[in-house]
Amino acid sequence: MQDAVTAVINASDAQCQYLDGAALATLTSYFQTGEFRISAAKSINANAADIVKGAVARSFSAAEVTRPGGQLSTTRRYAACIRDLDYFLRYATYAMLAGDASILDERVLNGLKETYQSLGVPVDATVSAIQAMKSVTVDLLGDEAGQEMAIYFDYICAGLSD
Repeated sequence: MQDAVTAVINASDAQCQYLDGAALATLTSYFQTGEFRISAAKSINANAADIVKGAVARSFSAAEVTRPGGQLSTTRRYAACIRDLDYFLRYATYAMLAGDASILDERVLNGLKETYQSLGVPVDATVSAIQAMKSVTVDLLGDEAGQEMAIYFDYICAGLSD
């Protein structure tokens, strides 16, 4: 797992060179967005349960998967779905703070799609729920921070959809 700072430094170090103008510009941009990243993380932390609840309401209220006989019709499966959405929100927040989506590869996506498929978890419904969570989060955070978070939700969705 790396953050934006470590990634820039490691890239320069691998080339045995000092940070060039592009590297310094990347770091400057990252540091300039630090306050809004912290503010966004605080808002997400304070509202995490509501974000997940809103995502569930937007994505599963009329979905076939929650109806009797559906893949999320049992309490245990539904609870596992809620747990996973909370997990996705937490790691998307970590990635946003670090400015690095590779955290999601290591900690979330590595083998997740295959695990879901083997357990019969509906990947398309999961992607739909993550997209709903993105929408709820954007509504909560506003445009700038919301669009930054959207990058990481979209990254998770793409990883599950590949």
